[in-house]
Amino acid sequence: MQESDLLSLIKSRHSCRAFSNQPVEDEKIDQIIEAGILSPTGMNRQETIFLKIGDPILIEELEKLNAAFTHNPAGHPFYGAKSLIVVLAGKSSNTRVYDGSIAMGYMMLEASSLGLGSCWIHRAKEVFETEQGKAILKKAGIEGDYEGIGNLILGYEDPDKNPLHPKQGEGRIYSL
Repeated sequence: MQESDLLSLIKSRHSCRAFSNQPVEDEKIDQIIEAGILSPTGMNRQETIFLKIGDPILIEELEKLNAAFTHNPAGHPFYGAKSLIVVLAGKSSNTRVYDGSIAMGYMMLEASSLGLGSCWIHRAKEVFETEQGKAILKKAGIEGDYEGIGNLILGYEDPDKNPLHPKQGEGRIYSL
């Protein structure tokens, strides 16, 4: 059986934690968000929303808020990424975490297909429960009760600093 193009893409995709200084084109960001929009949602409710951020000052502000919830509050959990997409979902949806998670997966695959590095950074939930986080949502025109699902950092990879770690299948597959 021949490997599909999609499986080849999945095998080559990895989390990127070192980025070049090259900015990401708006068209690519929009394509990545389109992939998230096209992802499935529970009962087709489509309550997942996307906040794209390219302003370096706002990215830095969100990175500091994010770091405050880690064991290293002075750290840099966004790893120098030039672009950020925050995935949020309506709190009224009982499938919000699943819906947002699959959107993140679709977007990471699309980023990889476009030659970009990406990484899912947690703590969007905590960040957007703060007053600062809520103020950012309000400034973006996002009203309603949303939960942060994930932060997708994006950029062009620094290839010397992003090794591919092979995935192990042994001991993870069971049959009946």
